[in-house]
Amino acid sequence: MGKSISESITKKDHFAKFSGSALYVADYPLDQTLVGKFLRSIKAKARIRKVTLPPLPEGYWIVDKNDVPGVNRVHIVLDDTPVFPEDTVEFIGDPILMVVGPDEAEVNRLMNEIQVDYEELAPVIDIRDFDTVFFDYNYQKGDIGKAFAEADKVYEEQFETGYQEQAYLEPQGLIAQPQPGKMTIRGSMQCPYYVHGAVAKALGWEASAVQIIQDVTGGGFGGKEDYPSILACQVAVAALKAGQPVRVIFDRREDIEFTSKRHPSLCTYKVAVKAGRVTAMDIDVLFNGGAYTTLSAVVLQRGIICSSGVYKVENLKVRGRAVKTNTVPCGAFRGFGAPQTFFAVEMMMNHIAKDLNVEPLDFKKTHLVKQGDATSTSGKYHFPVPLPAMIDEVCKLSDYQKKRELYRNQTGRYRRGIGISMHFHGAGFTGSGERDHIKAVVKLHKYADGKVEILASNTDIGQGLKTTFSKIVANELNIPLDRVLIENPDTDRVPDSGPTVASRSLMVVGELLRKAAIDLRAEWVEGVEQIVEQRFKEPDFMIPFYIDKFHGDAYPTYAWGVNVVEVEVDTLTAFTTILGAWASFDVGTPIDTNIVIGQMEGGFLQGLGYASCEYMTADNRGRIRNNSFTDYIIPTAVDVQHMVAVLHVEEYPGGPYGAKGAGELPLVGAAPAYVSALEHALGEDLNHAPFTTEDTMKVLSC
Repeated sequence: MGKSISESITKKDHFAKFSGSALYVADYPLDQTLVGKFLRSIKAKARIRKVTLPPLPEGYWIVDKNDVPGVNRVHIVLDDTPVFPEDTVEFIGDPILMVVGPDEAEVNRLMNEIQVDYEELAPVIDIRDFDTVFFDYNYQKGDIGKAFAEADKVYEEQFETGYQEQAYLEPQGLIAQPQPGKMTIRGSMQCPYYVHGAVAKALGWEASAVQIIQDVTGGGFGGKEDYPSILACQVAVAALKAGQPVRVIFDRREDIEFTSKRHPSLCTYKVAVKAGRVTAMDIDVLFNGGAYTTLSAVVLQRGIICSSGVYKVENLKVRGRAVKTNTVPCGAFRGFGAPQTFFAVEMMMNHIAKDLNVEPLDFKKTHLVKQGDATSTSGKYHFPVPLPAMIDEVCKLSDYQKKRELYRNQTGRYRRGIGISMHFHGAGFTGSGERDHIKAVVKLHKYADGKVEILASNTDIGQGLKTTFSKIVANELNIPLDRVLIENPDTDRVPDSGPTVASRSLMVVGELLRKAAIDLRAEWVEGVEQIVEQRFKEPDFMIPFYIDKFHGDAYPTYAWGVNVVEVEVDTLTAFTTILGAWASFDVGTPIDTNIVIGQMEGGFLQGLGYASCEYMTADNRGRIRNNSFTDYIIPTAVDVQHMVAVLHVEEYPGGPYGAKGAGELPLVGAAPAYVSALEHALGEDLNHAPFTTEDTMKVLSC
């Protein structure tokens, strides 16, 4: 069964996308639909004294805070993001109001005539200058004081990572359609029920009066987890006021400049070493949350849980803070807090090994966790840890050891380097999130003609979920794949099976669908309509997790990765070429090999962009200046012409046919592998990502 389920097939939505018949939010006709545009703050922090409006032609509306009939807060985590700002604006781009009308050119004219009188306030732009802490978490284990007191040497270093833009192909876009006693929102999104809860709160309506429909979505990478909830509240309020459908679709600059990003980080590591081994880590993690909290709490939680990496550290103290700055709010991005801390811990281990005159890979291998060891949060690695075998695989593919020796002490214009990283990604929501908050429900609806429809709220955003879900159900029912139906989720029709985030959809929801299919198979009656349901139950082996103490099993299982990157630096131009990138990924049994390999290669490439060229910063006024694909460079296949991604299968008994979470893992370890390779080529310790051509030039000029 495991082998057959892995065989690749044509994706379920392939023809619709290939033929152009798939409808994205921008494809719907604009008949009777109004265009919405935002007037955004041009100040990072200011009090709004007065807004002066031009005369409005008939059929045009201004929509602002006064039009929100429910609570003027977007339901995300802490609910501090206003639907529309009230007295102050908190970042450049804060949406003060909307102009809504039938003609886009006229909407733009009206926007340009609105005048805002600001009282400027002092903003916080640099993460180091924060005065507001959104979230502050602490945990520790062992005797940290004793370990440092007895250390032969203590190392302390700081590591920094920057923004990353999700750069999905399709920008943010939604349509709100008012009906008597009901509001329907449709468009590009990852999490229909997140949007559902947010809109109901903003309108002050019962949940049954709100309908959310996901349209075909051109990518998300986390960028369509929280932000559609914000946009949906705004377009819903506008449609309610105008009494007509309202559509908002961002242009690329607006999308890049004002929607959520990966959190920049500043991580300080203090590490005790005795007799050549790490005995303790004291870690301080700082995430830049931006102007509002959005998802910073849960991103930070995962980040600090990962902060000691794949290493066994008996004595550990971790503090994590997400702080406020008057810059664009940060949110979800593939990897979800882990890329920042894995970069820091992998580089820290490199630098300690170098000081001890030990090869970094050898040093790291002596510290690897194994099955049965305690996790950072005093949980347990319940299942095999295949890292040693995966390291061997990747080293053989890349000829790692030979190149490490060959590239020592280079001279000449072109210098090469090779680096390695190891990482994991905890599959599913952190801690008791699945059990206590998500509580996933799925249904299978068998029609009288024998066709079976999957009813779940998880979305296909390009990762192939319609295909893998359908394969699981067809396999268990022993029916042809074309007898399994799956549509884009509509909250009026599907139960809440949880969001499409956290590498949970296939492992958690796919397993629920497998169990539901088994139940349906046992109950199957020809010619009769039937519905079966499955609800999530936490595995019995889980050690209870307490978020107040960060104690217990943060995740039921882990996906594992090993990355190697080889580079060549031109010391005349400082330009770096990636000569090769090799990776082994363990995501359990692949439900469709081509789909999984595509995810691994795409995520790895996205991580290499984070490591090298995807530079973005806020200027001293707080504005994101890298707001187009001219100024914000994402890698293409041309930039990594030789990439090899292989699958190392370690089955997880709690996932369908042994599958684990896959989507986020491949990005997590790319940055430390790339920057380690640069260290090898340049002969210098490096401590930030992305490490750009300009950064290399600075090293070479010293």
